Amino acid sequence: MSAEGQGAQILAAASDDLANQDVLPDAKPTSLVLRLTPPAALPFVQLARLDRPIGWQLLLAPCWQSAALAGLANHGGPNLAHLALFLIGAIAMRGAGSTYNDILDRKLDAGVARTKGRPLPSGRVSVRAAAVFLVFQALIGLAVLLCFNRFTVLLGLGSLAIVAVYPLMKRVTAWPQAVLGLAFSWGALMGWAALRGELAAPALLLYASAFCWTIGYDTIYAMQDARDDAIVGIRSTARLFGAHVRTGVGLFYLGAALLAQAALLTGGGRYPAQIGLCLYCLHLAWQLRHVEGATPPMALRLFRSNWHAGLILFAGFALDGWTAALLP
Repeated sequence: MSAEGQGAQILAAASDDLANQDVLPDAKPTSLVLRLTPPAALPFVQLARLDRPIGWQLLLAPCWQSAALAGLANHGGPNLAHLALFLIGAIAMRGAGSTYNDILDRKLDAGVARTKGRPLPSGRVSVRAAAVFLVFQALIGLAVLLCFNRFTVLLGLGSLAIVAVYPLMKRVTAWPQAVLGLAFSWGALMGWAALRGELAAPALLLYASAFCWTIGYDTIYAMQDARDDAIVGIRSTARLFGAHVRTGVGLFYLGAALLAQAALLTGGGRYPAQIGLCLYCLHLAWQLRHVEGATPPMALRLFRSNWHAGLILFAGFALDGWTAALLP
């Protein structure tokens, strides 16, 4: 290769490094969000995890599943306006929760390879600016919540206590994933309440199913940081399960499947919903096949794939409701 060609390669590599120097390890450098974000706004996009949409996607999934289950119980499909509101609310509240988490964890994050480049530990944004951004996102979430009935508004406000204590749990218990499960599964109650103005057995069973599912997938996520977490004192089910991580995750995935089946039976689910549930279970089984000894990139891939699992279950519920007038 000529000197000119080698020089061009070096310049191109340097340009790529410069362009990607603020891209976090678990984000996709080629994502549309990152490509469209001005440099000055990048730290706030990262605080809200807009460059890593899997967080709001997993928060949204139980909301949509519950909305579809409620529609199914009413012999119809999910309320489309509710689905849109839950989408906006999930993005806003995931962003607010992540910003709050990063404010509290900025010193711990500085000691973990995957998180030390985040806006607060890296010094790219101040705590004061992050706090203002947190309030802004929370107000968007409140505006969405106020679009629902009074029961749903009160129910939504009830989740804030769990959200507030979650970032502290990794310091005091090996089960922070369980607290995350309580918070991230709340949508399984909200979707039902938004349509019916009450809670009933199908919603409670779906909430329990989503709780187990969250513990399972967040354990897989925590596998990425198990070594660094041990050094800085962060506790997790990934560290707790250790060499038995497949068994631990498998038990929670089994609980998620059985409880989803119970929610379907009590909610009047029929063939389309059962097909969706079977495909959901197959997806969880595929994850378990690859989780043992998974490298950090594989753990991240398995974790992200749960958005597809959640959509599969939602699609089964929704299709069941939409075809209610056609199938016996």
